[in-house]
Amino acid sequence: MTPTPTDRGDACNNLALRKAARYLGATYDKALAPVGLRSTQFSILQKLHAQGEVTITQLADMIAMDRTTMASNLKPLAREDLVTVETSPTDRRARIAAITPEGVVRLKEALPLWRAVQAQFEDNFGTTEAAQLRAALNAVLDTGFEPWAE
Repeated sequence: MTPTPTDRGDACNNLALRKAARYLGATYDKALAPVGLRSTQFSILQKLHAQGEVTITQLADMIAMDRTTMASNLKPLAREDLVTVETSPTDRRARIAAITPEGVVRLKEALPLWRAVQAQFEDNFGTTEAAQLRAALNAVLDTGFEPWAE
């Protein structure tokens, strides 16, 4: 029996998405390396800077990540004093994450590097196409799956 494109993985949405994510992720990681950040860390700092204090669960939801992985991603940022993670004063079960002044400084150092790689991607891929890609990828989050539900 001859394998079909689907059988070979050529039509696998997950594979196509992960290949593109690894490619772009590595590109952004390389661009942000001079300031000692990875792209996920940059995104976390961006969200915390924009949102202020949030629970780890809220932050994980904003970035579409499970809570345990988010907690693991916050640890190196906390060790470098870029974020704080403390027990909520109103709910001892919740942990609150916040960006520190040093985190804001690092984010500001990273922004020109991020902007440059962002512009280069849009120049190469197309500004309209990049906006359409972001919209399509955001729409994926509304497909009804609950990957982190218990």
